Amino acid sequence: MSTEQNPPVEEVDDLPEQMQVRRDKRTVLLESGVDAYPVAVPLTTTIAAVRAKYPDLVAEVETGEVVSIAGRVMFMRNTGKLCFAQLQAGAGETIQAMLSLDRVGEENLDTWKSLVDIGDHVSITGEVISSKRGELSVMASEWTMAAKALRPLPNLHKPLNEETRVRQRYADLIVRDTARHIARLRPAVMTSLRSSFAKRDYIEVETPMLQTMHGGATARPFVTQSNAFDMEMFLRIAPELFLKRCVVGGIERVFEINRNFRNEGADSTHSPEFAMLEFYQAYADYNSMADLTQALIQEAALAVHGSLTFELVEGGTRDLSGDWARISVYPEVSKAVGEEITPETPIERLRELCKAAEISFDPKAIAGKLVEELLEHYVVEHLTRPTFVIDYPVDTSPLVRDHRTIKGVVEKWDLYIDGYEAGTGYSELVDPIIQRERLVAQASLKDGGDAEAMQLDEDFLRALEYGMPPSGGVGLGVDRLLMTLTGLNIRETILFPLVKPE
Repeated sequence: MSTEQNPPVEEVDDLPEQMQVRRDKRTVLLESGVDAYPVAVPLTTTIAAVRAKYPDLVAEVETGEVVSIAGRVMFMRNTGKLCFAQLQAGAGETIQAMLSLDRVGEENLDTWKSLVDIGDHVSITGEVISSKRGELSVMASEWTMAAKALRPLPNLHKPLNEETRVRQRYADLIVRDTARHIARLRPAVMTSLRSSFAKRDYIEVETPMLQTMHGGATARPFVTQSNAFDMEMFLRIAPELFLKRCVVGGIERVFEINRNFRNEGADSTHSPEFAMLEFYQAYADYNSMADLTQALIQEAALAVHGSLTFELVEGGTRDLSGDWARISVYPEVSKAVGEEITPETPIERLRELCKAAEISFDPKAIAGKLVEELLEHYVVEHLTRPTFVIDYPVDTSPLVRDHRTIKGVVEKWDLYIDGYEAGTGYSELVDPIIQRERLVAQASLKDGGDAEAMQLDEDFLRALEYGMPPSGGVGLGVDRLLMTLTGLNIRETILFPLVKPE
């Protein structure tokens, strides 16, 4: 614990005037024997509890109840013998504090006027009353500084821009109701998801975040080094291969809510670090997992909005009701380009179609990747209603079972809502021989320079050789689920998104 009362002079020479004034007030407090940051202050209840207890006090009522509350000063008005302040705490609950000369005395009132600023945390002890205007208030008999704010709050009448919101989320949470709402919406959604899984007999597990081999998705990993093992390691891009090991071991309904890391671009729907829900069920397939995914999202919407049709934060509505449409990749691409596209369509023709649509693509891209590029270009952006796009090319889906009736495609779906992918689901590939062939092909792509290709995971293949029952699996982006429930971009749904240093 530092015993230094003030920072070195060179650190404060260039401070803005308001910050220097606040530092000077801190010094005055300390020199007068008052701790600007005490370890404890009087506190008997919360602002929220007082508001809940007295929801309808008429004007000029004295309850006789004395409380000690604490909060941040968000507004001040000093008028001679009577001072007013709005205190805020918790989820944004506010209450008025009133300090009068006859209740707190001249010295305490003068100290309040001269040393308290908007943004400071204070403790107020006094009687709960209703003011002449009918505002619920605490008429102070004493007050205590709880924490002196050395930086002024953002202008409460001028909205913060998005860059400031994500860089200074702490300030955003202080001044913006929506930020506090979203911060509380996420745990409410997590509670709903866990409740939904519990009633379906799923078990929640934790799998490694630091891995010796990356897999479970086609993505570029973050690479690090283990000093203890003297080896290269990877931050998890997906928990899939470990969750499948659980199914092999007999945990037949399993889920994990986890942090994933993908060394890729960042935009309105992508973040290098993000939250993912993955779940697997033995004796299920991609159809039953689509049904379950729809139910999970609808149950989450009901938990936080009370309806499947709800208002979005920045305007408009979203409707998650009913059974969601299911459309197939190849028929949709065929309609879009005006000719039949199948898994047998030559790659040269797919390249021509991409060039004609002015789609940029890697010259080394495989046929399935070009089909998916055409899907993204022509179809995806129009999928505003929740839609399962099903039956993807086999060569882009190395962990997915071949379609039971259609050659060249796999039993996979991507769920699109408002033009972005919200999740993906499979009928899982459980044949260890075919899985080895697929992963060997992925390793070959990696050797050829594909940084997103998977590695050959011998331990995972050994697990499959013990026998994995027919299963379905889903990966659902938690941040994107919040996007669905709010209409906000991904940086607004993550409390502290990764941003480049200033």
